[in-house]
Amino acid sequence: MASGAGSRALRRIIRTDSAPKAIGPYNQAVAVRGGTTVYVSGQIGLEVKSGSIVAGGVEAEARQAFTNLGTVLSAAGSNYDNVIKTTIFVTDMADYGKVNEIYKTFFKADTFPARAVVAAAALPKGALVEVEAIAIVGEVEDEQ
Repeated sequence: MASGAGSRALRRIIRTDSAPKAIGPYNQAVAVRGGTTVYVSGQIGLEVKSGSIVAGGVEAEARQAFTNLGTVLSAAGSNYDNVIKTTIFVTDMADYGKVNEIYKTFFKADTFPARAVVAAAALPKGALVEVEAIAIVGEVEDEQ
């Protein structure tokens, strides 16, 4: 185990039954205490109760994926306003504009997070879109 010069951070595993359970060997999110950062694993458009992908295409999946993201953020003590970076994976870049329209309903235009969109050959459970995020836990003050 590597050690820093007297520094210590406490890792907190985030799990909530209000969002879909991890479908592989990972956690829904991991927060770092001693710092104020939470790393949210990729969320897809799974319905919590059924565990199935929502019907309705990429817009419905994106909306559900961002809803799931918000649920995990909340369990970690964060929220959409505190997201500083997102990565979005889509199986078809032709869906870029549709996903952008959904994205804009979850984040404020004046504080949009940094972001990357990546085309993926396939996503878990046949999803069309997946989103992961890095967020701040606690109060965030915007520099003027």
